[in-house]
Amino acid sequence: MLEVKGLKAGYDGVPAVHEVSLLVAEGEVVSIVGANGAGKTTLLRAIAGVVRPMAGEVIFMGKRLNGEPPHRIVSLGIAHVPEGRRLFGSLTVYENLQMGAFPVRREEEIKKTLAWVYELFPVLAERSKQRSDTLSGGEQQMLAIARGLMSSPRLLMLDEPSLGIMPKFVAKIMETIRRIAAQGTAILLVEQNVEKALRLADRAYVLQNGRIVLSGTGEELLGSTLIRESYLGTVSH
Repeated sequence: MLEVKGLKAGYDGVPAVHEVSLLVAEGEVVSIVGANGAGKTTLLRAIAGVVRPMAGEVIFMGKRLNGEPPHRIVSLGIAHVPEGRRLFGSLTVYENLQMGAFPVRREEEIKKTLAWVYELFPVLAERSKQRSDTLSGGEQQMLAIARGLMSSPRLLMLDEPSLGIMPKFVAKIMETIRRIAAQGTAILLVEQNVEKALRLADRAYVLQNGRIVLSGTGEELLGSTLIRESYLGTVSH
C-alpha cells in the first residue's frame, strides 16, 4: 500500500530524515518509535506532503506522491492526524468532523462515516454541538482521529496520539486504533509510549538520528536489547 524508499527530508536544506525506507500493507498497524528529535514527525510530514522530500520516493497505491500538495494526498487516501491535534477550537465537534470530510463528495458516504466515528467515539456524538476547545485533552484527541477518518482514508497516520492525555483515554485510543485497523484502514503510528506502540503494532521501525536502525514485528522489537535498554529502562544481564 505505502512504500517509502530512501527518503531524505528536513527543513531549510538541513535533513532530519536520512534514507528511510519502510512499508505499510493494507490493514496493518505499523509503529515508528524513537527518541524526541529522531525525525519521526518529519517523516510523517514528508509522506503527507507538508514537507517536500529532498530525495527518495513516497509511493502510495502504486502512485508516486513526491511533489503532490497535501490536499491532493488526502484525496488519494492518506489522512494525517498531527501532533497537537490542530482542531478548529471555535467550531463544534460536528463542524470539525464536517471539515475532515472535504474530499468526500457523496453525502451518503459522509453520513455513513459520521455514524461510524460516533460508534467508535460515543462521547463525540454526545458533544456534537459543543465547541471543540471546551473538550478535555483526551476528547480532543478522539475528535482529531475522528476528523481524520471522515475523509475515508485507506491509510491513517497518527502522530503522538497519547501525548498529554490521561491514562484512561490512552487505553481507549489504543483500543480504537486496533478496531480501525481491523475494519481495513491501515495505521502508521508515531508514539512516545514505546511499549504500547509495539504491543499494538504488526510491524515496527526504530528511528535514531533520522535513520532506521531496527525493524521487525512489534513482538520482536519488544524483546530486543536496544528497545529494552534504550526505551523501556530494563537492562539485560
